[in-house]
Amino acid sequence: MEKIYTFSTQTNINEWRIVNDGVMGGVSKSSLVLTDAGQGQFSGQVSLANNGGFASIQLNTMIALAAENKYIILRVKGDGKHYEFRLKGDISQSESYVHKFATSGEWETIKLAISEFYPQFRGRQLNSPHFNFKSIKQLSFLIANKQEEDFELLIDWIGLE
Repeated sequence: MEKIYTFSTQTNINEWRIVNDGVMGGVSKSSLVLTDAGQGQFSGQVSLANNGGFASIQLNTMIALAAENKYIILRVKGDGKHYEFRLKGDISQSESYVHKFATSGEWETIKLAISEFYPQFRGRQLNSPHFNFKSIKQLSFLIANKQEEDFELLIDWIGLE
């Protein structure tokens, strides 16, 4: 297992970008801050007002994938809610490749098969191949459970296996 991103007290939190439903008129709010222990804390409030309903954080990156890389590993502590982890193989592509995951309220290591990341655009699954790129150019976490809710996801690291 190789860590491809680790939060720490030295992390430049500004390399992550917040993208909420305000891009389409919604009013959801979120933030990403570093905890005293050096984890990333993605939290906020999802609102369905004005056809909104999502909050996300994105990191542009450049991670080469080898043929033997089969899984994305997340070390997170959620709040019992469902989240999505998303990948892009090219920054210019409009679709994201999505894998949903549930959180338990405890620290856990979640293993997501790269071959199961499916293409989605504006909340709709596309009828095209699953993630099959040679590199990852963007990572993101998103919450969109079709309900108004407060949320908090602590992120320790992201790995590749």
